[in-house]
Amino acid sequence: MKQLLIVWHSRTGAARQMAEAAARGAAAAATQLEQTEELRIVLRRAAAVEADALLASQAFLFCAPENLASLSGEMKEFFDRNYYAVLDQLSGRPYALAISAGSDGAGAVRQTERICTGWRLKAVAPALIVNLGAQTADQILAPKTVPAADLIRCEELGGLLAGVTLMAG
Repeated sequence: MKQLLIVWHSRTGAARQMAEAAARGAAAAATQLEQTEELRIVLRRAAAVEADALLASQAFLFCAPENLASLSGEMKEFFDRNYYAVLDQLSGRPYALAISAGSDGAGAVRQTERICTGWRLKAVAPALIVNLGAQTADQILAPKTVPAADLIRCEELGGLLAGVTLMAG
């Protein structure tokens, strides 16, 4: 059985919704490919992911918010905690990235892509950025609802990752 690990962090709910949508898309793709028994989809908050989960996975989706033009603290801590424990052991595995942002998202994308380059992971798609337009302190801190069209994009990304995972040698 192959494993797709979806690692997420969310403060306001947006990145969690995106990760859950990707998991739904991955499950739907496995069903369409008639390979539900061949794919395990693990959806786990970043604080709960250790090196063994990374090593047991054949593909990854990293889903987090951008905070202050950087990757969110909990997601960054996940990478800090696990980086050297799996260095040179994940080479060539596919990954995708989904970022929830208030206006941009590019800083978090750049930061995560550099980390994934260090792990020698292979991106299967351009980073998906969901821009929610939160600009004031109240908007930024408020619970979020990701628009349906953006959740569909997340489902499609999850489906793509599932297909790549199942087809990987």
